Amino acid sequence: MGTKLKPGVVWGEGYQKLVAACKQGGYALPAVNIVGTNSVNAVLEAAARNKSDVIIQLSSGGAQFFGGPGLADAAKARALGAASAAQHVHMLAAHYGVCVILHTDHANKALIPWVEAMIAEGEAYYRLHGRPLFSSHMLDLSEEPLAENLAECARILKKLTPLGMSLEIELGVTGGEEDGVGSEDLSTADHARLYTQPEDVLRAVEMLRPLGHFSVAAAFGNVHGVYAPGNVRLRPEILDASQKLVSEKLGVEKPVNFVFHGGSGSDKKDIDAAISYGVFKMNIDTDTQFAFANGIGDYVAKNPEAFRFQIHPETQKPLKSLYDPRKWLRAGEKAMGARLDQAFKDLGATGRSLAQEG
Repeated sequence: MGTKLKPGVVWGEGYQKLVAACKQGGYALPAVNIVGTNSVNAVLEAAARNKSDVIIQLSSGGAQFFGGPGLADAAKARALGAASAAQHVHMLAAHYGVCVILHTDHANKALIPWVEAMIAEGEAYYRLHGRPLFSSHMLDLSEEPLAENLAECARILKKLTPLGMSLEIELGVTGGEEDGVGSEDLSTADHARLYTQPEDVLRAVEMLRPLGHFSVAAAFGNVHGVYAPGNVRLRPEILDASQKLVSEKLGVEKPVNFVFHGGSGSDKKDIDAAISYGVFKMNIDTDTQFAFANGIGDYVAKNPEAFRFQIHPETQKPLKSLYDPRKWLRAGEKAMGARLDQAFKDLGATGRSLAQEG
């Protein structure tokens, strides 16, 4: 039968079992950034349809949008939006019958207060429910000196471990721009830093492993967004070299839990290679954003009058059934779900859910 888990948001030992199952089974989970209940529901529906577990995550901007652009205090909106989104996922995930890793994405040095605010929300949630609000958080301090990056990650990990949470760190810089962090001009990137050194991965493992569970977003030329062919050269063999170095030191096969950032638009061969080297999670925000927008765009193009008139100017027929937000938002959900069907297949996750049936 293998490992089975209770459906819903996983954390602590359950989270670690799911990560281990991905690595041992040679597959990975798509990590999908959400900004509202429509994108949450689209992810859960697609995961259930594909009988796959999934990772739902929020960037700081996504959390702020979930909290509402009308909240004047942006910091409060980020914290409350993240907490609200998490509770929505907790409420629904188990009913879709899959396991969900609930995560926050890309918090650089300026956003450490956001992470600490979410930890405070999580501590309050833990006291009430006996489980954390999120499965994991991310600190992206890759632009800082390595010693500072790891020291701050260690400080935050010490706060997460008692809650049964994991930490995702970044070593090396993922190029491109995501939610206002970085630049879309690849000519400005420090290309040497787009490739993480195995020695840095070993240093992180030696420092953080005694403190709790963590994963590593290592840079192997990956870039946020989708760019013209030839602009991005992935070298997943860097992950292999890192795994081998750490394995030699620890005597454990594939000890590092790797994360593939900037997965949108990647070649299948690079995805397969990365998974074989210990990647359990791939971020595909750019592709799912485009799919959602494209679905709505197609709907608008097919029903243009409904977005200009309440009554058709020629037929005098009411158009309410077409401009009803449930219609065009649903078109976006379906298109996003179709892109996720492809992601689950590409990552080898289809039919691999650990959720216990019944």
